[in-house]
Amino acid sequence: MKKWKLTSLSALAIALVMMLAWAGESRAEVETDKPAPDFSFTDIEGASGKLSDFKGKVVVLEWFNHGCPFVRKHYDSNKMQSLQRKYTEKDVVWIAINSTGEGYQDYRNAEESVRDVDSNGTSATYVVLDPEGKIGTLYGAKTTPHIFIINKDGMLVYQGAADDIKSTDVADIEKADNYIDAALTEVLAGKPVSVPETKSYGCSVKYKR
Repeated sequence: MKKWKLTSLSALAIALVMMLAWAGESRAEVETDKPAPDFSFTDIEGASGKLSDFKGKVVVLEWFNHGCPFVRKHYDSNKMQSLQRKYTEKDVVWIAINSTGEGYQDYRNAEESVRDVDSNGTSATYVVLDPEGKIGTLYGAKTTPHIFIINKDGMLVYQGAADDIKSTDVADIEKADNYIDAALTEVLAGKPVSVPETKSYGCSVKYKR
């Protein structure tokens, strides 16, 4: 009887640990409607700054990797660049971040990244390399693309996918509902974001081994 009780208790304990582990995996690393974690950066052209420098402005954090076919869909269609231009012209700060660690095939150093930016016509305000994964792990960025939008008060108001069609097909761009465009339109109009969280999709972020 005692042995059965101990076995049952052990099973319950294991089940509880597993449930907590699953809950942790499904929970966002950063919470929507909470202050966005601050971080420092140096972009590929040598400009330095901190997220907190942009208090009073809307900020987009876009995790990318130009070798990823899901990212290529948004850039080959020119959709991402057009959104970057549209909103940076409205004084939105757009920070594109590559957290690929050194040693992976898609890793880029600063010089290679400048060439990529030039060839892709990227119009982000800053392009930041994060090979140590410090910014990526701070935000829990899981895929490329993975989008985070911060309002003028420094609150995270959107996190998730770029759009609602999980494919690499450029033809799907025009059929998709673009979450970035929708969220930024609402934020700049002073409205709450209708869809504050979605599940990101794309290539997994290749963090430093």
